[in-house]
Amino acid sequence: MKKYVILLMIALVVFVAGCGKKAVKPVSADSKTATEAFALIENVRQAYVNRNMTALQAYTTPEGFQSISSMIKPFDSVKMEFRPMLVDIRDGVVTIYVSWTGVWMAAGQKHEERGLASFALKGAPLKVDNVLRASPFRYPEQ
Repeated sequence: MKKYVILLMIALVVFVAGCGKKAVKPVSADSKTATEAFALIENVRQAYVNRNMTALQAYTTPEGFQSISSMIKPFDSVKMEFRPMLVDIRDGVVTIYVSWTGVWMAAGQKHEERGLASFALKGAPLKVDNVLRASPFRYPEQ
């Protein structure tokens, strides 16, 4: 019986010691920037899928909008998924690497593509300035 009481006391002491209030670390500026970048890229994806050029223009710089809109090909529908892989923050430019997959329907044909795009983001609030590497906006290829 003494063993159970001692074990219970030890468990209680460990529980109380482990659940003490600790100072919460403040969120870093880089973490806030990365979170903003993730949200921006998702908004750009949704604007493209919904073919909402007004929203797409709101999420891009004038150069970025020109770059993206000049690539867009006609399609009937698209299912696209973005998976952010890495965020690089240097000298006021945020570069986010996104692995993407897409299935486009165009003229009754199904086109499947995937790739790794690099989005250059600038400004405050962040906006897409350029899309490098395998841009998902240049599909479907005819």
